[in-house]
Amino acid sequence: MLLTPKLDHITTADYENVYEPAEDTFLFMDALEKDANLIKEQVKPSICLEIGSGSGCISTFLGQLLGDSSKSLILCTDINPYASQITLKTGKSNMIQLDPILTDLTSGLLPRLRHSVDILCFNPPYVVTPSEEVNSSNLIEKAWAGGVDGREVIDRTLPLVDELLSARGVFYLLVISENKPDDIRIIMQERYKFQSEVVLSRLSGREKEIILKFRR
Repeated sequence: MLLTPKLDHITTADYENVYEPAEDTFLFMDALEKDANLIKEQVKPSICLEIGSGSGCISTFLGQLLGDSSKSLILCTDINPYASQITLKTGKSNMIQLDPILTDLTSGLLPRLRHSVDILCFNPPYVVTPSEEVNSSNLIEKAWAGGVDGREVIDRTLPLVDELLSARGVFYLLVISENKPDDIRIIMQERYKFQSEVVLSRLSGREKEIILKFRR
């Protein structure tokens, strides 16, 4: 069992601007660990990408899972400059090489990374909120505000998955029940021919958090 990445370099003041790892983060890491054999022995990733890395905890965990012998490039995007800085520090504190990129979702990565990403991770802003909160100037609010059905950022991302994912690639997405996960799975099947399954799910208070996995 892999240990949770060390985060003692992140201060209370940092968490005023960067999403603090919570139950969804830990569920995501558990899902990656559950799929460790698939990731290391079948996918054998050359390029990994986390959209919205926040603290960098998930990408760092993925780097730990891949191990010292891995030559994988781990890219981490975030629209929040504080998150990019903390992601870099989290990787360094755990001796994992991460490459943070300050951008909105994957803006600027295509067409260079077209069909090149082998592991794609996204713990999105999924909370159901008014639409205007999605575009808030408050950086920490942007980390969780998902708009109508909590889907506004997720729905912007789905077409990008088809553009980014390699032939052997796997996309991991965290959702909650209010995001209508079955609808997401249908969209990915009918529009982009992705097969999907639930890797793990867990109740967090009254929320049911779910990790979906998509493959071509």
